[in-house]
Amino acid sequence: MDSKQFREAAKQLVDYVCDYLDNIRDRPVLPSVEPFYLEKQLPDSAPEDGEPWESVFNDIEKLIMPGMTHWHSPRFHAYFPTANSYPSILADILTGALGCIGFTWIASPACTELEMSMMDWLGKMLNLPEEFLFSSRGNGGGVIQGTASEATLVTMLGARSQALAKLASSCSSNQSIPLDKLVAYCSTQSHSSVERAGLLAAITIRALETDENLSLRGETLEKAIKEDKAKGLIPFLAVATLGTTNSCAFDNIVEIGEICQKEDIWLHIDAAYAGSAFICPEYRHYLNGVEKADSFNMNPHKWMLINFDCSALWLKNRHLVANAFNVDPVYLKHDKQGQIPDYRHLQIPLGRRFRSLKMWFVLRLYGVKGLQEYIRKHVRLAHEFEAMLKTDSRFEIEQPVVLGLVTFRLKGSDELNEKYSKAINDRKQIHITPSRINGRYTLRFAVCARTTEQDDIKFAWNEFQTVASQILKENEQTTK
Repeated sequence: MDSKQFREAAKQLVDYVCDYLDNIRDRPVLPSVEPFYLEKQLPDSAPEDGEPWESVFNDIEKLIMPGMTHWHSPRFHAYFPTANSYPSILADILTGALGCIGFTWIASPACTELEMSMMDWLGKMLNLPEEFLFSSRGNGGGVIQGTASEATLVTMLGARSQALAKLASSCSSNQSIPLDKLVAYCSTQSHSSVERAGLLAAITIRALETDENLSLRGETLEKAIKEDKAKGLIPFLAVATLGTTNSCAFDNIVEIGEICQKEDIWLHIDAAYAGSAFICPEYRHYLNGVEKADSFNMNPHKWMLINFDCSALWLKNRHLVANAFNVDPVYLKHDKQGQIPDYRHLQIPLGRRFRSLKMWFVLRLYGVKGLQEYIRKHVRLAHEFEAMLKTDSRFEIEQPVVLGLVTFRLKGSDELNEKYSKAINDRKQIHITPSRINGRYTLRFAVCARTTEQDDIKFAWNEFQTVASQILKENEQTTK
């Protein structure tokens, strides 16, 4: 494909993308395929000779679309939002064309320096303490990771390295460093990625119970630390969550931060979903206490119109992570080293895409006010759905609605609600995911798509009511 062919193909594909997004409501949100559906339709091996673009283009609709779950459909209400916008798509096109692998400053100075500036821009939008920003010219700074899971692992490894260094300085040279005695804390509501990071880092993770609001409190953490120290264990890290996956609950980071400072352990805050809302002044109070944290993470690729992948991690002392990851072969060195960050030291992989371009395009084209209004609209729509639930006595709301997530269930058994959830998804009109809150099977309804409107919420509500009537009627007949 030469440049002339590319221009023609690209224009055709851009039209297809626009038509796809404009008419996405016409597609069932969930596919109706079975496992290995694609294997049965593809050749056993790659073609010997290249095929024309038109053949590939035609197979998008024929082969790919039948197997797509449409995450950007206004009728997708599962998990949490994953961001999508035309400015971000444009940036991805340019990123693909530039193709730089920005592991060091010299590998592409613009790639490093735009990321530094964009992380500062976003940090200021969140009103983060100056210590987290590059512009303070201190030890802090931000780095774009692939996911919040990756950010948790990176900070855990940084905290582990710091803890082991402290232990090494207090041990005699012939003593082994007791890695198996290190213990990190999270709540029972924390994302599974914390537990997974513990497995990868060979660290014991202790999940602590929350209060009646599903919030981890300082006294609970303090008690656990005291118990573990009495057993000869070494607490080194606490992971607090702002906006849990199950119910969008908020840990008390003011209390947790005080305990972490007193006990000299690393505090990492995971605000993957809810963090975007903190650019709105009315939600910023949930971030009070971040000044006591060592690291903070949120996902612009969830709720800030920046396409996946773009997970923002800020560190008070980036050198603690860099020291943990620093391998410095001659072929990666350059004469400006030490004057400006090399991002390879702040992540798991060596290579990295020019992801800050997406932030730059979106922040400039939407502006802070545009992004704030987008988030507020989703919150309003969630409250509208909450109000609809309250009009039907068959339903109960599980947890207070704060942002764009509503947790609810049919009054009745877990078995009834499992059947209900399955029936909703089997119809493929909308898509939801469940959770277990306070031991009860609960349905989650998240406002996800950029194009979600009030009519989409009404459509979903009608679907919930219709299926509820069917399920309850069936349940009544089977119990007679």
